[in-house]
Amino acid sequence: MGSTHVARAEQRRRTQGRIVAAARRLFAEHGYDRTTIRAIAAEAKTDPGLVMRYFESKEKLFARVAVVDQHEPIAGTPEQIAELLLASLGAKVAAEPVAALAAIRSMFTHPEAAREVRAAMLAEQRQAAETMDEEDAALRTGLIGALTLGTVIGRYLLGLDGLRDAPPDRIVALLRQSFHSIVHGDPEPDPAGQRSR
Repeated sequence: MGSTHVARAEQRRRTQGRIVAAARRLFAEHGYDRTTIRAIAAEAKTDPGLVMRYFESKEKLFARVAVVDQHEPIAGTPEQIAELLLASLGAKVAAEPVAALAAIRSMFTHPEAAREVRAAMLAEQRQAAETMDEEDAALRTGLIGALTLGTVIGRYLLGLDGLRDAPPDRIVALLRQSFHSIVHGDPEPDPAGQRSR
């Protein structure tokens, strides 16, 4: 009985992996509108009903694909949290450009898809905020989310000079101090001697 349960769990995990890989490729090639659950199921060599059972809707599957990385829960010391969030950013900027572009464009043109991606990002931000004690934790995780999204948009959609071709590890290295400072809640003093309000 135990080995049957393990075998089924492993089969489910593999099927979900095939579905995510197929969805990522088809959303990138055909866009959100022209990608169907049936096409994803056919590409993943599974039944459309299983796609819906595992992911509930096309929008939720898109959000899973668009968010790119699925890392372990966000917890630990401020240093560990900053490094997990940096790893998440690194995965996003290392993603295949075609897939990232398709995800970004679909977010701007399909409100239902954007809602699901936003919900996934907010869940990650809330999880990180819960590990911080300060009252402005939501602001700080929101800033990290904005930095992450801005970096991805600047790299893939706007193609900003330097950012477009930079190695992902260099981008992460340059943002490391900022992420750590934001997670710790240690603002730099205003060089003009004025206090921020």
